[in-house]
Amino acid sequence: MAHIKTKRERVKFASDNVTGACPEVLEAILKANNGDRTPYGNDEISKSLQDKFSEIFEKEVVIFPTSSGTAANALALSTMTPSFGNIYCHKLSHINVDECGAPEFYTGGAKLVNLNGINGKITPNELDKSIKGKGIVHHTQPSSVSITQLSETGETYKLDEIKKISEIAHNHKLNTHMDGARFANALVSLNCTPAEMTWKSGIDVLSFGATKNGCLAAEAIIFFKPELVGNLPFLMKRAGHLLSKMSFVSAQLDAYISNGVWLKNARHANDMGKKLSEGLNHHKDIKIVYPTDANEIFVKIPKYIIDQLNLQGYTINDDEWDGNAVRLVTAWNTNLFDIETFLNFIKS
Repeated sequence: MAHIKTKRERVKFASDNVTGACPEVLEAILKANNGDRTPYGNDEISKSLQDKFSEIFEKEVVIFPTSSGTAANALALSTMTPSFGNIYCHKLSHINVDECGAPEFYTGGAKLVNLNGINGKITPNELDKSIKGKGIVHHTQPSSVSITQLSETGETYKLDEIKKISEIAHNHKLNTHMDGARFANALVSLNCTPAEMTWKSGIDVLSFGATKNGCLAAEAIIFFKPELVGNLPFLMKRAGHLLSKMSFVSAQLDAYISNGVWLKNARHANDMGKKLSEGLNHHKDIKIVYPTDANEIFVKIPKYIIDQLNLQGYTINDDEWDGNAVRLVTAWNTNLFDIETFLNFIKS
């Protein structure tokens, strides 16, 4: 991750979490602030999301808005995985590296089985070989598979990869979960439909991300199989994620998926990511580590350049990722000036 600051903090490219909300979302929040609304998700905005998401995904879905990606992932997995179960995931996945044990906590102790994969993505062959111990009382039981879209290296899982992974999971009678923190960025990159990237490819439950792409604090758990919902309403309440003023989260999601806002934002972030990647690739001493499929760029930057950037007020974290790579991320509001300024620092 790159953390950039001078006398006045500058965190451009540190993450797409550093941005504010897009105008459409802010306007929706202000509109939702007018008048009184029924609490705990029983308001008209929250109720209407069911139909709107069902239309987007070309299938009747069950949706539960929440305020963070960690909550969405952990609670989704808790419906699919018993306390004695296994969750198969990539070793770099957010649920394994960056959620402070939340999936284990909310499932009541389920085991995360780490897979090496290739370039941040698990492979069907490795997954198939790793699913063991079913029915053996001494072993934790294979229960679910989780993939991240975009993956943790910024690459997309292609549709055929998702289908093969899902097919293997279902053949072993496991459920499939997608951590879609950058769902829209992947969707735009693949140029496919939401249905094609999820349930038509075998995904059972989706953590639908919106915060990184223009919302303030809005995510959603989306079930493509209603029978998997189980006790989730009670789990959300017990976990403190049944918000009394859920209408403000729902208003964000409503504005986000209306009039193509989410796709517009993601398309812009991806375009800026490609421009930044191309600019960095022109420097003979900088190496692009993974393909830039969307808005995340992973690069190896020599120490002498990092030292010069630090002298200019930048601080680069080069020890978070495999191979001492630096991660840079563009967002819905990144502009060419941001990119040119950063590249000029590197040139100098």
